[in-house]
This record gives sequence, C-alpha cells and structure tokens, in this order.
Amino acid sequence: MRRRERAAALLATVLLLGGSAAGCGGRPTTHHKPGTSHEQASGSAGTLLDARDSAGHRFREVPAAGAPQVGISVRPDSEDGWNVQLSVQNFRFTPGSAGGAAIPGTGHAHLELDGRKVARLYGPWFHLPAAQVPEGAHILTARLYADDHTVWAVGGKAVEAGTALSAPAGGAHGSHSHGGPASPHAPQPPQAQPSAPAPAADRTVTIAVKDGKVTPAPGRTELKRGQSVALRVTSDRSDTLHVHGYDRELALPAGQEATLVLTADRTGLFEVETHTSRLVLTQLLVR
Repeated sequence: MRRRERAAALLATVLLLGGSAAGCGGRPTTHHKPGTSHEQASGSAGTLLDARDSAGHRFREVPAAGAPQVGISVRPDSEDGWNVQLSVQNFRFTPGSAGGAAIPGTGHAHLELDGRKVARLYGPWFHLPAAQVPEGAHILTARLYADDHTVWAVGGKAVEAGTALSAPAGGAHGSHSHGGPASPHAPQPPQAQPSAPAPAADRTVTIAVKDGKVTPAPGRTELKRGQSVALRVTSDRSDTLHVHGYDRELALPAGQEATLVLTADRTGLFEVETHTSRLVLTQLLVR
C-alpha cells in the first residue's frame, strides 16, 4: 500500500509541474514582462509566420479587423532634409516596453530608404537629414513592429506604407506626402550648405571604420551620469550605429561623418556597435 501511495503522489507531482509549464509556455518572444498579463503575452499576440524582413525579424499575423495601420507623409524642412510624419491607427508607440512582450496595437516603427534601415522610431515624427539621402529617386518606407521586434502583419504582408522621395543634385530636397510622386519643383539653394556643427558635449569620441576594422581599437569611454557624449563615426560602407541599452540609432552614410549626441542618464556598461557589419565601436561606462 505504501508503495502505491508513493507512486500516486509522484504521478500527481509530475502532472502538477507539467501543467504549470504548459500554462506559461506560450509562443516564443512573448514572455511575461512586468505589467503584462498572461493573456496579453500569449494567444492574443497573433501568430508567428515563417516570413521575415530583410533583417531577419519574423512576421506576426493578426486579424484584419482592428489591425494596426500606418501612413507616411514627408515634407521638406526649411533648413535641411525632410520632416517625416507617421499617422497610425489601432497602434500606440511604446518606447518604455522595447524588448518586452508582443502586445497587439503597440510597439515601434522602422524607417527604411530603398530597403536600408535608417532609424527606429518611437514616435510619429522624425527628421531625415539630406546627408543621409543620396542623389536621385528613392522609396521611403515605414513598417510597424511589436515590442519583441517581430513585424506586425495582415494576410501575410507587413503592416507598412511607402512614399516617393527625390534628392536632387547639390543637396536640395524634394518630396511628396502619402506615397504620391515627388515634386519636381522643390526649391534649390544656390549652393550646398555645410553641415551644422554637432551640439557641444562633455566627451567626444571619434571613430573610423574601414575594411572591417575599427580605429582606434574599441575601448571604454567613461562617463558620469548626466554627462553627454558625442559619437563621431565615419564608415567606408553604409551602416547603422546602435547604442545598446539606450535604443539610440544613427544612419552612417558611406564615407561621410555622422554624429550622435547622447546624454548618459543610465548607469552601467553599454556597447556601441554597427548593425550590418556587427562591429563593436566602443563601450560606454556610466557611473
């Protein structure tokens, strides 16, 4: 009898543990995050598809009814480049939840120029400098992503919108809103204007990337909390700079210096790397 009782107790324990594991297994990339319910972090987050974007992010299918929607409009800036505005429906930007669960109707956007990622957006407005747009006709695309970096999709297609963008010779800008043809009559300055100097910072780090090598060799840049740092980077190939932990990004046009000014308001060790070449440029040590 004791042997049977022990076997029954063991079986009950196994069933209990199995039920607990299955109850919170869910789909990948939808783990719980503080303030997220189990229902939000599992079935209601849509269905993962095999389709992926150019960076390898998987599509997350949701029903067409109530699905996120995005529109994009672009207008010339009076001083430089273009001002980009995203109009969204059934969607809310959630910068504080980046990296968390995929919750329907929330997340961020990617801005791409001819399929090359320019920036990650946590709000509806973005300034696109003229230096980041080569001469000629282009397509600017906005695509919506969940907080876990999967792509919101309907009917197997990404939730996105595109518009034509034209950059004439000499750095002048022309554009059109909501996907129509670019205006051929955009005003042109008499000559290209030099880029404005970067805002003053407590520290400046100048980095060059050439033939897959970083100069100077990656090290640590020490900062006190509240200080600012200017990252001045020149890459021989088009790429994107990313500051981990701060989720700040900067497009790196080939052969042109680009500057990102960051206020170090978080303590810790944060890597600065490039997306395409996957090179570590420096580490920010904030105390």
